Amino acid sequence: MPNSSSISEFLLLPLADTRQLQLLHFWFLLGIYLAALLGNGLISTAVACDHRLHTPMYFFLLNLALLDLGCISTTLPKAMANALWDTRAISYAGCAAQLFCFVFFISAEFSLLTIMSYDRYVAICKPLHYGTLMDSRVCATMAAAAWGAGVLNSLLHTASTFSLPLCQGNVVNQFFCEIPQILKLSCSESSLREVVFLIFTISLDFGCFVFIVLSYVQIFMAVLRMPSEQGQHKAFSTCLPHLAVVSLFIITGMYAYLKPPSVSSPSTNLMVAVLYSVVPPALNPLIYSMRNSEVKDAVRKVMTRCVSKAVNCPSFGILLPCSNPPLPRF
Repeated sequence: MPNSSSISEFLLLPLADTRQLQLLHFWFLLGIYLAALLGNGLISTAVACDHRLHTPMYFFLLNLALLDLGCISTTLPKAMANALWDTRAISYAGCAAQLFCFVFFISAEFSLLTIMSYDRYVAICKPLHYGTLMDSRVCATMAAAAWGAGVLNSLLHTASTFSLPLCQGNVVNQFFCEIPQILKLSCSESSLREVVFLIFTISLDFGCFVFIVLSYVQIFMAVLRMPSEQGQHKAFSTCLPHLAVVSLFIITGMYAYLKPPSVSSPSTNLMVAVLYSVVPPALNPLIYSMRNSEVKDAVRKVMTRCVSKAVNCPSFGILLPCSNPPLPRF
């Protein structure tokens, strides 16, 4: 059996068995990827450019959009390339880099979702103290902590996973390099350390999920005491989509990493991986923009500004400023 020193590449799970279905999956994933790029890119630009959105909630939303862009860009481009060119291979270094980036973005995003729930709790349950508890320095520190936690968690799991001897071949039963599938390739007695790390990390994630749920219980109790139906509607429209995305994220992620090997199958693994790695980054822009009039107005202004520049500047004035050319001198 080959060991890790003799493996130069891994073989990923193909999305389909026939060439026609592979091309169909390519166009489907391309549509999802472009929609995610457009949605998260518009939200990032709108929040950065509109001074009305320079508040803690939208600052965290900007960070979430950037993490979503990184997360979906880590997995889908390689899957689309394999489907388009009818290949399965990914290099050893490429697999390690993909796993590192994916764990980094996923870990940082879940930390940020926890921070966003705390932000909504303070805004709704303690509005008089919101300016003190969520000032700019505190928000920057919490965002930096989320990104830093992602880096540390990713370094830990990537180093632990790829330090294991691989003696079960090089076929990864997933469309990207996922820790549970790589652990199946290692010697059973050598993977216990990474399993312990995974259980510890998932326990922390579950603790964050409990914190999020408790925060929203307090939020919903405070919202129900509001005399204004408009205020209740606004609070619920902001919090319920957030809670739905978090629930989908944590439930599918825990199933992917904690399910026993006896109940797993390639089709189930593929579906669960799509639910926690592709669906949230693609749906987050839709959820946070369609339910929020301020974000929709800011996005509309950005799109109007870009269209007007493109119309007034035939030479692609979106990237280069339009100006009248200087008159020639004779």
